[in-house]
Amino acid sequence: MAATDANANHSSPTSRILRPRRSNLAVPGSSTKMIDKAKGLPADQVFLDIEDAVAPLAKPDARKNIVAALNEGGWGDKIRTVRVNDWTTQWTYTDVVTVVEGAGQNLDAIMLPKVQSAEQVVALDLMLTQIEKSLGFEVGRIGIEAQIENAKGLLAVDAIAQASPRVETIIFGPADFMASINMKSLVVGEQPPGYDVGDAYHHILMSILMAARAHDKQAIDGPYLQIRDVDGFRRVAGRSAALGLDGKWVLHPGQIDAANEVFSPRQEDYDHAENILDAYEWYTSEAGGKRGAAMLGDEMIDEASRKMALVVAGKGRAAGMQRTNRWEPPSE
Repeated sequence: MAATDANANHSSPTSRILRPRRSNLAVPGSSTKMIDKAKGLPADQVFLDIEDAVAPLAKPDARKNIVAALNEGGWGDKIRTVRVNDWTTQWTYTDVVTVVEGAGQNLDAIMLPKVQSAEQVVALDLMLTQIEKSLGFEVGRIGIEAQIENAKGLLAVDAIAQASPRVETIIFGPADFMASINMKSLVVGEQPPGYDVGDAYHHILMSILMAARAHDKQAIDGPYLQIRDVDGFRRVAGRSAALGLDGKWVLHPGQIDAANEVFSPRQEDYDHAENILDAYEWYTSEAGGKRGAAMLGDEMIDEASRKMALVVAGKGRAAGMQRTNRWEPPSE
């Protein structure tokens, strides 16, 4: 059965409300101290990890910690996500069953790492659907975040993005990806003179971004490992934001404010976008002369301007920004 055909057999929503994921805080499920601290931090999303951040012998207790923390509450408006182990391991089934049966009503999404095919996403979707139906949960409410960490996953990223209506984000996992394609110079830190790491990532990030945008998903960049180098984090995050990605992982509380700032519009850009939308709506109306193009100050605006403004305004609204100036129609 084709991955896309499988979606017709269960009732996942066909469209999802995607909340801001500017900062995606990674928290090991084995540390109750770090989990408790995460509740009070201003990250848009917290993902509680059972995968790489947790040793094999600690995974059973990590599952219990995560269920307890989700059910205790105190997360505010944060998106609550759990990263399970990938399908090639012996832990995935138990991860999903334990977490979703134990705290599914207090969980927003499951993050699936090292996704290599659409079928792996479909398998998780079907498993979630069975658990939801068996417990009387709303079917399809829990989302899926798909992490791309090797060449096979990148080649299949478009199919992965549309494999299930549950998919909300496509995430780049740089460390495993570099290892998977034998990117030796970056792994050992011996970069040739004049070489920019961003050059190596450009194709990967754009491939993920195109697949995400083609199917109305969010695109998230992976972590910056030098956790105390906030300036370096800001530089790398700024490059991802300039490409159009929606957010980035943060591994340390010190990176959160930088991520939230970088992936939000500047105040002047947000105000300008809202003013474009107001002005274009008025100029295309009867009162404004039914014009398809008009001047806003020294700038010509048209339908293309409106579409670009919608993106910026949408990000600003999602971030809770408030306008500091407002365009008014010209007086007669």
